Amino acid sequence: MRDIETAHACGTSDETSPMLSDHAVRRRGWRRVFVAGGEPDLVHYDIATPHWQGPPLSIAMLSDFHTIRPWSTLTGLHRLVARVNALPVDMIVLLGDYIAARPTPGFACPVTDTAAALAGLRAPLGVHAILGNHDWRDDDLARASDYRESGVLNALRDAGIPVMLNDAVELNHQSFPFWIVGYDSQQGHRHWRDGTSRHDPDRAFRDVPTAAPAILLAHEPDCFAMNETRALLQLSGHTHGGQANFFGWRPLTPSEYPDRYAYGHIRERGQHLVVSGGIGYSHVPMRLGAPPEVTLVTLKADAA
Repeated sequence: MRDIETAHACGTSDETSPMLSDHAVRRRGWRRVFVAGGEPDLVHYDIATPHWQGPPLSIAMLSDFHTIRPWSTLTGLHRLVARVNALPVDMIVLLGDYIAARPTPGFACPVTDTAAALAGLRAPLGVHAILGNHDWRDDDLARASDYRESGVLNALRDAGIPVMLNDAVELNHQSFPFWIVGYDSQQGHRHWRDGTSRHDPDRAFRDVPTAAPAILLAHEPDCFAMNETRALLQLSGHTHGGQANFFGWRPLTPSEYPDRYAYGHIRERGQHLVVSGGIGYSHVPMRLGAPPEVTLVTLKADAA
């Protein structure tokens, strides 16, 4: 039987990082039930694992921007960048889906403008990005080039944002070395249901030493079912928290595992997954019981 743990929201646990705890804000009342626009929540998860022996690491997760007027606008994105830059985080990760899904009503924003806004993000250990399924399947250049190129990828890199496509990078946090590993999208190909995926675990981990502490960025949380033991923590988006949440039932979750990896902090086999509710909207520009969010994570050592 799987072991699921929903981590404490900020301010609800004495063990939660006091620095990030003070910044978490959740919607109240009707604003939590029905959302169409507005500022995202700040939701915090405190994760302790014996596989991390370094000082506490604070991470801001941003995912599923889907910039499109009037729902997820560039003006709102610039406000979000300023808000995240004011947070006491060590690292920022961008988990994919920068462009609007087809079809979503509204006026899609140029991806170059989205990338330029995100280029303003700052953190001591940098900003690390991956691509989502819509960054391939709904990207004009990708569709025209039979998925050999991506206009989203080009825009992000041209803006100075490093993007990992089955790659890894070593970082150093207060003299403690660790790795960030980034998958390409699991569902980023038009034939993905036939087994043609863009993510390549062995290629992504090829430079990571055995038993080195590694954090995996994977747009689709379904990657967690692959039981990747080389990662102590997986950070994902994609689901929008189901975008419609009826007291824990999320029938619209885009996953092969219904609600299993729909949202929040999930623990299986001693491994940890955090799924962000994301920022934007897909197909239908509203959220029911699943407000947009910036997800904050504090990773720390646990002797147990």
